[in-house]
Amino acid sequence: MQQHMELTAVRKERVRMGQLSKVYPDGTVAVKDVNLSINEGEFLSFVGPSGCGKSTIFKMITGLSGPTDGTLEVMGTTPKQARKQSDTAFVFQDHTLLPWSSVIDNVSLPLAIRGLSRKERQLEAERVLELVGLKDYMKSMPRQLSGGMKMRASIARALISKPKLLLMDEPFGALDEITRQTLQLELLDLWSQDQEMTVLFVTHNVFEAVFLSTRIAVMTPRPGKIAAVIDVPVPFPRSESFRTTPEFGQIVRSVSDALKH
Repeated sequence: MQQHMELTAVRKERVRMGQLSKVYPDGTVAVKDVNLSINEGEFLSFVGPSGCGKSTIFKMITGLSGPTDGTLEVMGTTPKQARKQSDTAFVFQDHTLLPWSSVIDNVSLPLAIRGLSRKERQLEAERVLELVGLKDYMKSMPRQLSGGMKMRASIARALISKPKLLLMDEPFGALDEITRQTLQLELLDLWSQDQEMTVLFVTHNVFEAVFLSTRIAVMTPRPGKIAAVIDVPVPFPRSESFRTTPEFGQIVRSVSDALKH
């Protein structure tokens, strides 16, 4: 695993939120006055209580939902335009694989939508399936895969478009702890191979956030605001031993304290 970009390096801004707010038609204030700048090559996690607006922020970044107030730029343009340019990709908690399609057809679906030839789709799908360790299962059906393998396939489908911004909304939440920790390491390995890719990650698990992230945005209960942004100044690559260090415990306490207050 290569060491990712130094946090002090000058990098392009990938996402800028200025006084970003979202009020739903029923009057629910989901997000209020969020100010946050996210740069190229970061791994930034959002943590906070259920209903605090983490997923709402993701929907706005991907252009699936528009802000009520404030400004939001993605790749220097609008969220919808960034999505059209295939600069963003989304991984959900549910793998969302099509049950009637093989793994390789599921993974190559974004390229089929863009009109690439079958040969081009297959070459790219094989490439990303090898990255996530599923090349031997490309002709399998989703029902033949374990939970962890389904999530790997979902990640491969997101990576096939070579996104500059990868959004992951609790992708490991439904997995057992052993599988979860294995996929955390694999995700960091994949991220380290692309110096330009920025990852935004939603989790309820403080330990997961600290292990994965360069920074952690702690959100308040609804209406969701940014209560604190906490750096994780531990270099990459990170191994399992990081979880048992005093520094890990100290950062976990800092994030937990920010959640309480």
